Amino acid sequence: MAEHDSQGSQQADDIAEEDLVYDWNAVGKVTSLAPMRGFTFLDETLRDGIQSPSAVDPPIDDKLRLVELASDLGIHFMDIGLPGAGPRAAQDCQTITEFIRDQKLSVKPACAARTHVKDIEAIIDISQKAGRAIEVLAFIGSSPIRQYAEDWDIELMMRRSAEAVDLAVKNGLPITYVTEDTTRSRPEVLDRLFRNVVDHGASRLCLCDTVGHATPDGIRNLLQFTRNLLDGMGRSDVGIDWHGHNDRGLGVVNSIFALEFGADRVHGTALGIGERVGNAALDQILLNLKLLGELPDQDLSKLLLWCKVAARACGMEIPPQYPLAGSDAFRTATGVHAAAIIKAEQKGHAWLADRIYSGVPAGMFGKEQEIEVGHYSGESNVVYWLTKRGYEPDPELVAAILGAAKRGNRVLSDVEVHEIIKEQRDAAARAPSSP
Repeated sequence: MAEHDSQGSQQADDIAEEDLVYDWNAVGKVTSLAPMRGFTFLDETLRDGIQSPSAVDPPIDDKLRLVELASDLGIHFMDIGLPGAGPRAAQDCQTITEFIRDQKLSVKPACAARTHVKDIEAIIDISQKAGRAIEVLAFIGSSPIRQYAEDWDIELMMRRSAEAVDLAVKNGLPITYVTEDTTRSRPEVLDRLFRNVVDHGASRLCLCDTVGHATPDGIRNLLQFTRNLLDGMGRSDVGIDWHGHNDRGLGVVNSIFALEFGADRVHGTALGIGERVGNAALDQILLNLKLLGELPDQDLSKLLLWCKVAARACGMEIPPQYPLAGSDAFRTATGVHAAAIIKAEQKGHAWLADRIYSGVPAGMFGKEQEIEVGHYSGESNVVYWLTKRGYEPDPELVAAILGAAKRGNRVLSDVEVHEIIKEQRDAAARAPSSP
């Protein structure tokens, strides 16, 4: 038996991953997602994320832990709040900025603001007290529907935007100009607004899919329009952000397309929390870019921890089916699936078992495949479950557990399986011994 195992392991070692996985994702892919440019990430969890009506505003200690984890994950920027919202928001932004400074974290702070002087002044005050630059994310609604509802005209919007940018620039703060509902805004309006703020010193433009309206075609058109405008102004140094929401369920894929089509920074939140159905899930964006080979040196070993801390801090539950962080992400009780995983493990190569029924390698992110016992299970599930936990897979015990599962309509809990094991042991102890 040992000889067979050794041969199986040697055979597995001789097989390259590309021999067993044909990757259609890589066909025709000759450049990275953002050719000739790098790209960065901005975490919106502590601002846009906690605007979810189901979320709580976390206590400051939890916010500091989330900032620390974001920095550990290599997230470059973090929107730490909207200080113009009130005293508590302002104090939390002050505390977070000082924490980033004192702990020498790599993540850079940013604060949201309306294009109002008072909102910008609140950020300037925090920056000066902390002795640390804070990026200003100044937003204004730009779509016709928003202009109609607010009774805004383009001249008012131009004036407010210029005043906000001028104030930030005068005080030495980088400013990103955020057009809310960009994906439903008219090109002639965006043209005037963008040229106006770039001329006044804005360092970045943020294109927002505020209501989750965009499809990949729309993103391509909008990114191409914006890049052409900046290139025509001779301002290729001005960055382009993408800020997406998930109303059509396209938040993550749209963010990846945005990078491919010309954005150099994307926004998202932990677990995709946010208003309505939420923002683009930054954890899923990071996971996918890692698997696409775009983040070869980025350590995502704390990605799962970040998700769990965010869920607890914001009072949100992680759905069982949620990618990576959900309890069912790498869990199966189906007999065919379990048998394939077990056979793959017996080939002697860990990555094989981790991929045969999983598009995301659990081991890459600190998890492992789990095989459980339920009404769709076979004997292999039970044998694996028992062996994994140090029990001898006695045929009578295996039959008892599988029988209980087949009589039910769901996966047996660990407690239920242990109870069956106890019952079988007690019955064996009571049975009369042979003479």
